[in-house]
Amino acid sequence: MKSIPSGPSTPESLGIVHPHAAGLDIGRAEIWVCVPTDRDPQPVRGFGTFTPDLEALADWLQACHIETVAMESTGVYWIPIYDLLEARGLQACLVNARHVKNVPGRKSDVQDCQWIQRLHTYGLLNASFRPEAELCALRAYLRHRRMLIECRAAHIQHLQKALQQMNVQLTQVLSDITGETGLQIIRAIVAGQRDPVHLAQLRNPRCQHSQDEIAQALTGHYQAEHVFALKQALALYDFYTVQIQACDVEIEQHYHTCSPAGETLPPLPPSTKTNTHSKNTPAFDVRAELYRLTGVDLTAINGLNASTVQDIVSEIGTQMGKWPTEKHFCSWLHLAPHNDISGGKVLRSHVLKGQNRAAQAFRLAAQAVSKTDTALGAFYRRMRARLGAEQAIVATAHKLARLVYHLLKQHEPYQVSSAHEYDQAVQQRELNYLKRKAKQLGFMLEPLPGSSAQPG
Repeated sequence: MKSIPSGPSTPESLGIVHPHAAGLDIGRAEIWVCVPTDRDPQPVRGFGTFTPDLEALADWLQACHIETVAMESTGVYWIPIYDLLEARGLQACLVNARHVKNVPGRKSDVQDCQWIQRLHTYGLLNASFRPEAELCALRAYLRHRRMLIECRAAHIQHLQKALQQMNVQLTQVLSDITGETGLQIIRAIVAGQRDPVHLAQLRNPRCQHSQDEIAQALTGHYQAEHVFALKQALALYDFYTVQIQACDVEIEQHYHTCSPAGETLPPLPPSTKTNTHSKNTPAFDVRAELYRLTGVDLTAINGLNASTVQDIVSEIGTQMGKWPTEKHFCSWLHLAPHNDISGGKVLRSHVLKGQNRAAQAFRLAAQAVSKTDTALGAFYRRMRARLGAEQAIVATAHKLARLVYHLLKQHEPYQVSSAHEYDQAVQQRELNYLKRKAKQLGFMLEPLPGSSAQPG
C-alpha cells in the first residue's frame, strides 16, 4: 500500500478557520448577507445597493462582531461594498465565482450567501489578489487609458475606410496615416485641398516613398459624403487624443503621490535601449517614475519597455510577498504548465486559460524579444525549434515573469547577457550532462582532436 506523501496537499480535518465570517451574494439591486446563526435571530438579511443601504449593511456586520467577509467577483457590483468594508476595518475577501459553485439543485440568492458563508467559515475559499491601494488607483487609470486607446483605434480604421472609398491610397505610401505626414495630409483634405502635388509637399523628409509616389497615391475621387465621413473620423480621433493626454496628466500626478521604494535610491542609469519610443507612450518620464516606485529598473530587461512595465506593475504591485516563490507567481499568471494526473500518470500538460492582464503583457514582451540578439531571444528560438511558436511565447513569457519576480523581491539590477553567452551556457550544460552520463556507464568523455570542448 502506498502512503500519501506529506506536504501542502495532505488532507486535513475540516475545522472552523474563520468563526467570525460572513458571506455576501451581490446583485445589481440587492445584496444578501449571511452571518453565523448565533449572532442574530435573523442571520440572513437583504439590503439594497444605495449608499445608505451599504452603510446599514456594514453597521449590522459590526454589530454581529464579524471580522471577515467573503463575496463573489460579480462584474463591478462588488467594488463599492468592498471599499466600504475595508474602510470600516473588516477583512473583505474577493473570491472566484468558480470556487463557490454550489452543488446541483435549487439555486437562490439566499442559498448562495449561506453557501459562501459556510465555505469561508471552514477556510475553503482563497481571496483573489489585489495590489496596494495606491497601485489599485494607478491600475484604474491605466485600464481607462487603454480603453481610450482602443476607442481611438476604431476611428483610425474609419479614416482608412473613408480614404479607401475615395481611392486615396495613402496607406500604401505611409506606414502610419496618423503620423506627422499622414495627419497633415488628412487635415489638408478636410480643409478643402484636393491638389495631389500640393498635398504631397507635406511629406516629411524621413518618409521612404518619394513625393511623386505620394502624389500618385493622393489622386482620387473626393466625393462629398466620404470627405464628410473623413472629417468626422478625424474629429473623433482628435477628441480621444485629447482625452488620452488628460489621462496622462492624472497618471503623472498620481505617481507623485505614491510612496517611493526607498529614501535613498541610487541614481537611475541611462537607458541602453534605442528606438523604444511608441506613439502611445505618455509624455512624461514613465521610466523614472517606475524606478522611484519599485527601486529597480525593470525596463533594463529585454522586451520590456516603460509602457509594458507600467501595465505589469499596476497589475501585480511591488510587494512579491503575496507569492511564496516564483513558481506560485507564474502559476497565478497562468504561465506555468498545469498537469492533470490520474493513476500516477500525467494525462495532459497545458497552460490554463485566463484573462490576466499581466500575463498578456508578458506574452507581448516575449514576442518583442523573439528576434533580438539577446539571451532571451536565443531562448525563444531554442524553444520554438522544440515546441513551436505558440509554446515558445509562453515559455519566454514565463522566463520574463520569473525575472521580474526576482528583481522586485531582491532589488538587484538586471544583468544583460547576449545570445552568444546563452548559447555557451547551454552547450556547457549539455557537456556536463554527457560527462555525468558517461561516468555512470563507466566511460570517460574525451574531446576530438582540435575541438574546443573541455576534456573529461
